[in-house]
Amino acid sequence: MGTRSRIGIQLSDDSILSVYHHWDGYPEWLGRILTTHYNSREKVAELIDGGDMSVCWTKERWTGEELAPYVKQIKEVEEYGPQYYSQRGENCPPRLDSNVEEYLSETDCGEEFAYIFNRKGEWVCYDMHAFDDSKSPELTEIPAGALAV
Repeated sequence: MGTRSRIGIQLSDDSILSVYHHWDGYPEWLGRILTTHYNSREKVAELIDGGDMSVCWTKERWTGEELAPYVKQIKEVEEYGPQYYSQRGENCPPRLDSNVEEYLSETDCGEEFAYIFNRKGEWVCYDMHAFDDSKSPELTEIPAGALAV
């Protein structure tokens, strides 16, 4: 089961450009991956430019070859990086929200966490309380420490 999340970058006009991220979106993994491997505006912009993804840090990539209806071939590559839905032939471009409030209120896929690389060059994480409609999104800590890979 996926821990759905959204990854965004705050632009100069306070708008947020973001993508959907399906697997392991909790701060103990995705938060640490983002702070370890996507720690500059250039790296974050490149990650988001690829569109929605299954995961942002893996050696698996879709080849685009269909093995059966709804089943695409996966191959292992040498470098870690994102596994974009576009690799399997889907068109899922980034989403643009006019500000942080809109970004946090427009959950498309039941996202449990939302990340923003802000204009200060820092990652922040919001617990979206996806399974509790009585709670609003709230800032939550991203644990310190780099992941091994």
